[in-house]
Amino acid sequence: MALMERAHDAVEMLDRPAPFLDLSQNLEDIARFNAFFGGTRLTLRHVKGLVADLPRDRSLTLLDVGTGGGDIPRALVRWARRAGRSIRIFALDREAETLRAAADRMAGYPEITLIQGDALALPVRPRSVDVAISALVLHHLTPAEAVASLAEMDRVARRGLVANDLIRSRVAHAVVWLTTRLLAKSRMSRHDGPMSVRRAYTGREVESLARRAALVSVRVHRYTWAFRLCAVRART
Repeated sequence: MALMERAHDAVEMLDRPAPFLDLSQNLEDIARFNAFFGGTRLTLRHVKGLVADLPRDRSLTLLDVGTGGGDIPRALVRWARRAGRSIRIFALDREAETLRAAADRMAGYPEITLIQGDALALPVRPRSVDVAISALVLHHLTPAEAVASLAEMDRVARRGLVANDLIRSRVAHAVVWLTTRLLAKSRMSRHDGPMSVRRAYTGREVESLARRAALVSVRVHRYTWAFRLCAVRART
């Protein structure tokens, strides 16, 4: 896919204070696009791989960094229930209003605990969760911040991490621009969707970020059909 220069100075509406209704609609759009483009399924696939050898009667503990509306933790809970596994997920976000919007969607999901915190300094003890995940977070961060976030995820995880994000390309930008014009309910989504692609990293750039974070044995899986990548670190 044709490359485009990263719009590192661009600011998304989600990164600024917004009316609660706009924020809530934007988070609903993100959840819908995560499902539509397969981002949720990709995260789930790699989480399942990281915990596949654990006994089924062992409870799983996960941390979702930058949870947004919490759609991926909810999907993970539904998977665990179907699989007959006990699971606990800490869903972290920096913004109080985002957590307020997420809380409105958590009825029936007692396995999920919402916490406020910074992706660059996680309020979590070392090796205290099985897997740390993030989705659509890296592109919000500068390279130095992305390195810090990956290092923090690695610090707290026993089994490994999964960082899922967009891939920057001209094709991805065009498809996301069209999709948000046709399907997004929120003006924030119509602005931020294409902007997110412009701010995203390429696979090689994420590999470089992982090396700078001193992560060992990271694989960056590219899913060009979904305009997504997943950086996966499995501890041995």
